[in-house]
Amino acid sequence: MNYGNYRMSDDRKEVQLDQVELLLRSSYWASKRTLEMMKVSIENSICFSLFFDDVQVGFARVVTDFASVAYIADLIIHPDHRAKGVGTWMFGVIINDPRWCSKFQFLATDDAHGLYEKFGFSGSHKLMSTKI
Repeated sequence: MNYGNYRMSDDRKEVQLDQVELLLRSSYWASKRTLEMMKVSIENSICFSLFFDDVQVGFARVVTDFASVAYIADLIIHPDHRAKGVGTWMFGVIINDPRWCSKFQFLATDDAHGLYEKFGFSGSHKLMSTKI
């Protein structure tokens, strides 16, 4: 999947753990996770990696049972690549994935409510959900 000079993949083998660790350490929600916790969460999720010039600049993961629910977690874009539409594109691809697009989808967040509301998510300040 491509968006201009960006490429996204859901192949877990392409995750650049060093880059994901840097991204998550810069976040308010995952800065204190151990590297081992990050590895385990990646191994047990569907991971989406965003690349620019073959360097990972974005990450997100989905935890799902493929039957009724999908939890969207850790969506983050490197600051140098924000405000270019890639986060919106990435989120749109993720929530419209046929593996869970008809399931109850939710996320927990303290920011970017405007982005998520554009995709039909609503709810309290921390927990937002939608059923597409």
